[in-house]
Amino acid sequence: MANPAAKYSLTTRIFLGMLAGILLGTLLRALFDDSGDFAFSVFGLHVSTYALLVEGIFNIVGKIFIASLQMLVVPLVFVSLVCGTCNLSDPSRLGRLGGKSILLYLVTTALAITLAVTFALLVAPGEGINLDTSATFSASEAPTFSEVIIGMFPTNPINAMAEGNMLQIIVFSVLFGIAMAMSGKAGTKLGEMFEDLNKVVMRLVTILMNLAPYGVFALMAKLFATIGFDTITSLLKYFLLVLFVLAVHAFISYPVLLKVLTGLNPMHLLKKMRDAALFAFSTSSSSATLPVTLETARNKLGVRNTVASFTVPLGATINMDGTAIMQGVATVFIAQVYGVDLSVSDYLMVILTATLASVGTAGVPGVGLIMLAMVLQQVNLPVEGIALIIGVDRLLDMTRTAVNVTGDCMVACVVAKSEGELDIDTYNNPRAGSKEETVDFEHFDKNR
Repeated sequence: MANPAAKYSLTTRIFLGMLAGILLGTLLRALFDDSGDFAFSVFGLHVSTYALLVEGIFNIVGKIFIASLQMLVVPLVFVSLVCGTCNLSDPSRLGRLGGKSILLYLVTTALAITLAVTFALLVAPGEGINLDTSATFSASEAPTFSEVIIGMFPTNPINAMAEGNMLQIIVFSVLFGIAMAMSGKAGTKLGEMFEDLNKVVMRLVTILMNLAPYGVFALMAKLFATIGFDTITSLLKYFLLVLFVLAVHAFISYPVLLKVLTGLNPMHLLKKMRDAALFAFSTSSSSATLPVTLETARNKLGVRNTVASFTVPLGATINMDGTAIMQGVATVFIAQVYGVDLSVSDYLMVILTATLASVGTAGVPGVGLIMLAMVLQQVNLPVEGIALIIGVDRLLDMTRTAVNVTGDCMVACVVAKSEGELDIDTYNNPRAGSKEETVDFEHFDKNR
């Protein structure tokens, strides 16, 4: 008997799982509450239906799914980046790859926050809104730029992997790959082993992707069973404006940049990003989505591993376009709520601070709120204003993560095209990355 799931593509199954989770979560919130309504007894224990489903089944399945994705991040980045680096015919190209990648990420972040500030000034989301400005928020202190640079180099690479410090893992992997490339026969033997490891890890990614619809269903059901829509209603103008600017950046800024810089058809990129974007939306984590993003860049978009293994993990760490958009709109919103008039120079400072902070706070927990606190302090706005918008930030975080991973793959395509490391046939093939189509990088290497 044929598997019913085989009738539908992975994207369709993930979307159906997400939709079912949203509907069930909304229904549960309407019918039950966490006080124990519709409770029953099991072996003499008083059990709430709401708690059993939301805090029990959905919570467990969702967290196992996220943990499974995070489990793959460190081995995937380390193995893939070592493979890509040791295969470079000229290790000095890494400097060029890094320079191009970081420059493009900074440019897209600056563009994102410029769009956000511009639209926020036009729409004025904070005018006429009477919110409780007595709310307080305590932001963690951001590290200095010098501390970030020093912190990129691990004193203990094993500890860096255990803690998931992505910048340190990237630096160690690059150095290890370069050493392998310079070690002659020993490096070649070890490289073959890493190539085999890379295939095994990517197979694990494929297995998890097939289980994704169930994980996404559980995550969405739990989220929408617990989120309150009354907060969204009071901040509807701000909420919709952030979503609008995120959409503009994803569907206009990225395609225009890709077309101008490479001449490629942007529609292929947007269509092939569906799986990764749905993963990112469900998990709200670029790092957790990294296995899927890397698989998309390599197998669907045709970015060779020497570029994808470096550019995509770097983007998952420092690319903060979606966060920058939130910061731009939030800064204008908070200024208007508190009745503070910002000058043109203040807005330029907002753009500069948010752009540089996207690198300076890379890998720091709660990076979005830390960056926003830094921006507010630069223009003398009360940091406590963050408390006004934190109630709707969870839903917005899901959307801006989807935007971030799209930007990661766009930059990977641009860098790969400029380095001659993009398989154009794979990029233009709508079925690339499916079970019927795989990227033959060995054939690609021989014919470059």
